[in-house]
Amino acid sequence: MTIDTLKSTNATIDFDAIKTRQQAAWASGDYAIVGTTLQIVGENLCEAMDLNAGSQVLDVAAGNGNATLAAARRFCNVVSTDYVPALLEKGRERAIAERLTVEFRTADAENLPFTDGEFDVAMSVFGVMFTPDHPRAAQELTRVTRPGGLIGLANWTPESFIGQVFKTIGKYVPPAAGLKSPALWGTEEHLRTIFGQAIGKLQTTRRQFTFRYRSAEHFLEVFRSYYGPVHKTFLALDVERQDQLNKDLHELLTRYSRGGNTLILPSDYLEVVITRA
Repeated sequence: MTIDTLKSTNATIDFDAIKTRQQAAWASGDYAIVGTTLQIVGENLCEAMDLNAGSQVLDVAAGNGNATLAAARRFCNVVSTDYVPALLEKGRERAIAERLTVEFRTADAENLPFTDGEFDVAMSVFGVMFTPDHPRAAQELTRVTRPGGLIGLANWTPESFIGQVFKTIGKYVPPAAGLKSPALWGTEEHLRTIFGQAIGKLQTTRRQFTFRYRSAEHFLEVFRSYYGPVHKTFLALDVERQDQLNKDLHELLTRYSRGGNTLILPSDYLEVVITRA
């Protein structure tokens, strides 16, 4: 599919309404409870980009700041952004605790309040992939990154455990018509489509993050309570449908788990480093 075709399709989708619903979903629960466990992904991404101290770094859809803190620990000048202010506050608390200097700003990933080429690096860990308008988000990441700079991403793949979680909950609360799956950001083909000629060089590495919980039941308890999309999906269902979704997710957990006395569950993601043309 070409960028022109994507733009034509996008014209029929009410992205503002979708974004409002998504923002409410991510603001519900407490993503920081889940997000903190993913810290290693941000550390690995910063190493993959081989960050230099003093670099101007933008973290987009930063959540509670995993990649933000990883870059700040490498003495970069970091601006951390998200459209959920409460999540930025969690990141701020963590930065203060570690005595790291970070600027936090509320911002929409599809309309970043920064000048062209302002940053050496723009990055996002399991964040920008959830924007409704993929080409627009890619365009903004490109715009704020200087030519020759880096765009670093960590995106769940379609076949990953988390990709399957979203596919499962989508059967109960279907996404808006025409909306692209966020897991497409975990494929090289889609990245080449949405970034297009902005790509000078594209480096992708398939990695795994391993979820470690006390049990499948513990995982479901945490995600039902704190992970916005899952939390909101359960709230939208009656008791009978909630029970069925719980069973479907439990089956998914059992299928992907490595077994043992606790839940040890790997989920594939694509680590991406784009050198901007």
